[in-house]
Amino acid sequence: MTATESSANSRARAAVAALFLTNGALFANMAPRLPELKRELGLDTASYGLLVTAWPIGAIFAGLAAGALVRRFGSAQVAVFGTMATGAALLAAGSAPGVLWVVLAFAVGGAMDSITDVGQNAHGLVVQRRYGRSILNSFHALWSVGAVLGGLMAAGAIQLHLALPVHLGISMGLFAVVALIALKFCLPRSAEQAAIEPVAPPAAEAILTARPAGSRGRLLLMMSALVLISVAGVMVEDAGNSWSTLYLGELGAPAALAASGFIALVGAQFVGRILGDGMVNRFGQRSMAQFGGALIALGMGLALLFPSVPGTLLGFAAAGFGSATLVPAVMDQADKLPGLSPGTGLSIVSWLMRLGFLLSPPLVGFLAENVGLRLALLVFPIAGLIVLICSPVLRGQKSPEDGAVQ
Repeated sequence: MTATESSANSRARAAVAALFLTNGALFANMAPRLPELKRELGLDTASYGLLVTAWPIGAIFAGLAAGALVRRFGSAQVAVFGTMATGAALLAAGSAPGVLWVVLAFAVGGAMDSITDVGQNAHGLVVQRRYGRSILNSFHALWSVGAVLGGLMAAGAIQLHLALPVHLGISMGLFAVVALIALKFCLPRSAEQAAIEPVAPPAAEAILTARPAGSRGRLLLMMSALVLISVAGVMVEDAGNSWSTLYLGELGAPAALAASGFIALVGAQFVGRILGDGMVNRFGQRSMAQFGGALIALGMGLALLFPSVPGTLLGFAAAGFGSATLVPAVMDQADKLPGLSPGTGLSIVSWLMRLGFLLSPPLVGFLAENVGLRLALLVFPIAGLIVLICSPVLRGQKSPEDGAVQ
């Protein structure tokens, strides 16, 4: 690799990191102000539920279009356009005169967010291929940093009594500028196309030798395994975000300590993503998924079997760390599925993965209502077992001698 190529790769890596940070910050600027929006519009609980559900519904409806857009316009261009459109949709939601307009704006925002997600991950994977080692987990860690940044911006806006349209207008403008600057340093489309290598995941090749290469059955089996891993990962994240505080409260934790369940999960997940690239490069995606699945199943399984506040906090932390590298690994493998156009596998898996975010709250809620929250949270160890079962489809460790995958 020449010095010029190395410099271009470094700039592209920084640009993708900026896009991930921006994507994490945009909705996080709105999230802390949702109760305020609920009050201003006079929404009841049912209407509020419709509002927040509009975001993942919009994402599901638009997600499959992302692959075609990436092939037509380029992943960096799609990510930047999606970022700007997401910010505009959030501003429209904050300025809307009625609940129906807010729901529509949220649906559009979710659609644009899903397109952004595919675009930035696709470009991140291109940069990763040029590096020849895993760097995708660090991008997802930057998304978490962006979410914290957006939450802090929202808290500051509330403290300064900024009107919601003013606050979201500042957020949209700031991150649109960041995205446009990042675009200047992303890889050109020629470099992006040259980096695309539709190679079959070797682990899956070993499992599916009975299938003819490129057969529909083989592809479907590979896709199904990847989708199950990704859905398990996002269900762990969403169940922790949505139910950890309530469950710790049931165990007798005071309100301030009960909120620590969410912090334990997200904090451990962030640490796992910061360390994830080094661990993936050393041990391979498959081993890390197996370790993560076991950690989720054992950590939360023991916490539920022997309920206590300290044990449950450790269980949520184990679940967060165990799930840290799952979604990046799935996206990497999905983008290499044989027989699919560039971006198609990534789009399909990202689209189906969002079903986890949509279905997790009502599923856990239904179980909690009928069997109790403690038993409902068995979705954690079950998710860990699903990851363990499906993990062989992921890439194994590279041989240090020749770079081959074992």
